[in-house]
Amino acid sequence: MQSLPGPAPGAAGSRRGTAGLLTAPAAEIMRILHDTGAPVFLTVHADGRRRYRYWQAFDPRTGRGSCYVALPTAECEALLAAGRITLGDPVADPARTTYRVRPVRKPTAPARTARPRAARAAA
Repeated sequence: MQSLPGPAPGAAGSRRGTAGLLTAPAAEIMRILHDTGAPVFLTVHADGRRRYRYWQAFDPRTGRGSCYVALPTAECEALLAAGRITLGDPVADPARTTYRVRPVRKPTAPARTARPRAARAAA
C-alpha cells in the first residue's frame, strides 16, 4: 500500500488551535472522503489493528495508482472521535471486519417560513 502524500510545501505547522478547523492531513482525508470515486474503508483485523484505506485509480499522466492507499490512522481516528466521519454497516469474515467510511453531512437548516402580512403589521 502507498501512504498518503505528505502536506503541501508551506503547510508545516498548520495545526490549528480552533476546534472547527482541520489539520492539513485531516483536510486531505476529508477531501478524499467527499470524492465519490474513491471510497474509503476501515479494516479492523482480528488482532485489533485498524487500517483506513482507499483505492487510488490509475493516473496515466503520472503512471501512479491502481493500488490501495493507506490513510493516517491517528488522523482518521481523531475525525471519527470528533464526529466528522461515520462508519457504515460491518462486513465481517473470520480474519477482519470492514466498514465503509463516509463524511458526516451537516443537516440543512429548516427553511424559514414567512409570517403572514397581518401578523407582521401587528408586531
